[in-house]
Amino acid sequence: MTKIKICGIKRIEDIQYVNKYLPDYIGFVFAESKRRVTVDQVMKLRNELDVRIKAVGIFVNEDVDKVIEISKKCRLDCLQLHGDEDETYVENLKDLLNAHLVKDVEIWKAIRVKDESSIALLNSYKVDAFVLDTFVEGSYGGVGKVFDWSLAKLAKPYGKIFVAGGLNIENVRTVVEDVSPYGVDVSGGVETDGCKDESKIRFFVEKVKEG
Repeated sequence: MTKIKICGIKRIEDIQYVNKYLPDYIGFVFAESKRRVTVDQVMKLRNELDVRIKAVGIFVNEDVDKVIEISKKCRLDCLQLHGDEDETYVENLKDLLNAHLVKDVEIWKAIRVKDESSIALLNSYKVDAFVLDTFVEGSYGGVGKVFDWSLAKLAKPYGKIFVAGGLNIENVRTVVEDVSPYGVDVSGGVETDGCKDESKIRFFVEKVKEG
């Protein structure tokens, strides 16, 4: 079954929605974004989250020590690196996690997909999963645009692949059937007027799980 990640969780209402429909992962954005949250916010929201749902922290070019600090305070299960972090950064992060005795925390790397050369970048990283997002000049994600999903098929030999970028209740079933990714990642596609929409979350989860 394709995994589901709902990103950009900010409010207690959002937590109530995901607890009801049980995606596999939710994402808290700690980088500059209209969906950015503070550590204090996440600590409170995390306490209300169903234990079956894993919490992902999204970071963009953040200092590794800061990532570790936030990870521990917010009890994150996965760290998603959505900037220009290279393999050296990833190795440093792994070393720090070990040094701080932080166990069972996955590291994911987001790749902004432009063409086949973008997919070749995956070979540079030793991470637990990749998030493929749409390349837009000057942006690190959250732009709500799709990329050529045939490129996602090329990425599958490199490991666990999440498809992100412009997903919604109309197109997610196509991704699941055509690409068969490890997971799908949605944010704006389950929002109305900038807030998470319960009915869209429900339909999105149903679409992924049907068939």
